[in-house]
Amino acid sequence: MVFDYDVIVVGAGHAGCEAAHAAAVIGARTLLITMDMHKIAQMSCNPAVGGIAKGQIVREIDAMGGMMGIITDRTAIQFRMLNRSKGPAMWSPRAQADRTKFSELWRTVLENTDNLRMWQGSVVSLTFDEDGKLCGVVTDEGARFSARKVVLTNGTFLNGLMHIGRCQIEGGRIAEPSSRGLTEQLRGIGFATARMKTGTPPRIDGRTVDFTKAVPQPGDPTDHLFSYLPGVATTLRQRECYTVYTNPETCRILREGLPDSPLYNGQIQSIGPRYCPSIETKIVTFAEKTEHQLFLEPEGETTTEYYLNGFSSSMPLDIQVRAMSTIPALTDACIFRPGYAIEYDFFDPQQLYHTLETRLVPGLYFAGQINGTTGYEEAAGQGLVAGANAALAALGREQFTLRRDQSYIGVLIDDLITKGVDEPYRMFTSRAEYRILLRQDDADMRLTPLGYSIGLASEERYRLMEEKRHLRDGLIKLSDTLTVHPAQVEALLNEVGTTPLRQGTKLTDLVQRPQLDIRKLEKYIPELAAYIASISENRRDEIVEAAEILIKYRGYIAREQLVADKLRRLEDVRLPKDIVYADIKAISTEGRQKLERHRPATVGEASRIPGISPSDVNILLLLLNR
Repeated sequence: MVFDYDVIVVGAGHAGCEAAHAAAVIGARTLLITMDMHKIAQMSCNPAVGGIAKGQIVREIDAMGGMMGIITDRTAIQFRMLNRSKGPAMWSPRAQADRTKFSELWRTVLENTDNLRMWQGSVVSLTFDEDGKLCGVVTDEGARFSARKVVLTNGTFLNGLMHIGRCQIEGGRIAEPSSRGLTEQLRGIGFATARMKTGTPPRIDGRTVDFTKAVPQPGDPTDHLFSYLPGVATTLRQRECYTVYTNPETCRILREGLPDSPLYNGQIQSIGPRYCPSIETKIVTFAEKTEHQLFLEPEGETTTEYYLNGFSSSMPLDIQVRAMSTIPALTDACIFRPGYAIEYDFFDPQQLYHTLETRLVPGLYFAGQINGTTGYEEAAGQGLVAGANAALAALGREQFTLRRDQSYIGVLIDDLITKGVDEPYRMFTSRAEYRILLRQDDADMRLTPLGYSIGLASEERYRLMEEKRHLRDGLIKLSDTLTVHPAQVEALLNEVGTTPLRQGTKLTDLVQRPQLDIRKLEKYIPELAAYIASISENRRDEIVEAAEILIKYRGYIAREQLVADKLRRLEDVRLPKDIVYADIKAISTEGRQKLERHRPATVGEASRIPGISPSDVNILLLLLNR
């Protein structure tokens, strides 16, 4: 039995699984500790991965060598590409997954990862040596494990408390105990902590749903998966989701239950998510609205269990059942369990470095909901960064950070550290000022070289990325140099209703027309057809789409890249660690206080701290003779 490791990861949710996998693949001897080995990577809420901006995060995790994309692709029961009616910067992949198979496959992956071991137990405290340095953890049964690097990914389990009406149940998830001891120890060390709240809806028996009164929502063809690796695909039967709507009677019953709602009777004092509100919050905030869209989503390939997305609630059981029965498709619906709210401890993420190492305890890393975020994807992205950096530090190698113009994960971490959180943080495309550069189609180009350099992305993945770059750029070069004559495309231009050619023009100019795309032009231009045919069939669509996006939007991309490059220069201007901000009287009082509290590493980081004005930034640059 081994009790000494390089890295210990506490918690096997989405953050913990990515952290443990990344640390082990990089080469660190890693231990993953979880309270229940049958609940690894449990989808506590919605059995789906991806969505607006979240899908980009999953593609970034995959590009770096993480596992969430591959596991989702292999266990998916429905795929959709959201926002296809908008520009490619907004396209976001989403997949409905089989909840049970998702967890089982994650466990299989972890059990077969070299350098990785698992232990079932609950960590109650960190341990420190006689010099005060972190040296390991202790579990509730007294097992002691040593490591100089520890990653905490405790999710909603730290002093978790669930609410169903006036009923309160201690636990981190339904039927699972909460974790105690760590919050109290970390608070004693000096960490700032507070409480957050999230919730989940009832689970419904599909045999009791009248689907003829629901609107089917089929998936898209499975040609936009999460993983960039070819050959990764689901073999599961694809299933439909359905939409239903509340009505005035639904809202009346829910209002009737508000006096017993923990959100409105003072029982819950913590901060809830603004962008994923409970059904009771919806009827209060939007009192004039009586119709709210809900989604019936299957929990697996064969199960009858359905998730009622949009109906998160902590109302009493009888109110939940009565309100649901007013929805025509759910008149006779039976539930497997009611919805509930859960409160849990989190730690102010401004206490972290961009590596996700804590400022107060060297060698201690936080990832996931412990940092005030919500969502599987946000947690997994943090887990990958924290686990990889813990392993690199343990092996004596340089840690890495992700920039805002490099990834959505970089935006997420930078927002947490420079702005903090006043509600559960959820990623949106609007949070990224460089979202034209952070498209889902090119995450491999942005991040696979980094993943490969730290030993996380495989040689095969790097080779495939370079091959894609070569083929993509070759197609762009062909488009820029190939002249198309009017007679070649006359019929096509007439068919789609765009201006006919009067003389020869470059293929690029035709691709840039809104009515045209490379696949339409391929049928009329032999040179283009021959080039596309030379690309292996299982990668053809991906490479053609990547080239087309760069051709159609090259002006916008170039302009945004120019802005990003200018602002990136501030990231290269490092601030001395011993600078005394209180002595810089030219900076505003608020600015001095914020800088002293945050201790930013660079001028760029300082510029994004709320309360730091452009004039404060200019003063810092002048002091540095820049």
